[in-house]
Amino acid sequence: MTQERQFIPLNIAIMTVSDSRDEETDKSGTTLVRLLTEAGHTLAEKVIVPDDKYHIRTVISRWIVENEIQVVITTGGTGLTGRDGTPEAVAPLLDKVIEGFGEMFRAISYDIIGASTIQSRALAGTANGTFLFCLPGSTGACKDGWKHLISVQLDYRTRPCNLVEIMPRLLEQ
Repeated sequence: MTQERQFIPLNIAIMTVSDSRDEETDKSGTTLVRLLTEAGHTLAEKVIVPDDKYHIRTVISRWIVENEIQVVITTGGTGLTGRDGTPEAVAPLLDKVIEGFGEMFRAISYDIIGASTIQSRALAGTANGTFLFCLPGSTGACKDGWKHLISVQLDYRTRPCNLVEIMPRLLEQ
C-alpha cells in the first residue's frame, strides 16, 4: 500500500525584471505571488528590479546565500530585445542548468502562442541549493509556467519524482 505524501510548503522569492513596472502595474509578479500562496507556499520576498544584469545578480546572489529561500522565480527580461538580460544575469550564477525546463516551457507555449514561443529564453537551474526559474514577463506565460511545470515540480506529492525530494541532496559533494 502506498502512503500518501504530505505537502511541504517552500519559501519562494519573486523578482520582476522591468524598467517600466511598479507595484501597482506589476501584474505578472502579483500573479505569481497569488499562485504560490494559493498552492500553500510562502512568499519570502518580492522585488522589482531594472532590466540590468548587475541589479538582477545582486538580488539573486543575496537570495541564494539565504538558507530560508528555497526557490527564486523571475518574470521578465527573457526576450530578445537589447534590454532583455535575465538569462545572461542568471546563467553565471547557476551550478546546474535544468535544460528540460526551457524546452518544456516552449513546447507548452507553442500550443498557446505558436511559433512566437521561439522568442522566449525561459531558463531554470540550481545555485547553492536553491532552485531558480526565469519566466517571460507576460502574465499568461507566468500562469502557464507555474501551472504546467513549476507548481507540479515544487509539490512533494508529485510522482514519480519532483524537485522537492532532491532538495536535501543539491549540495552533495
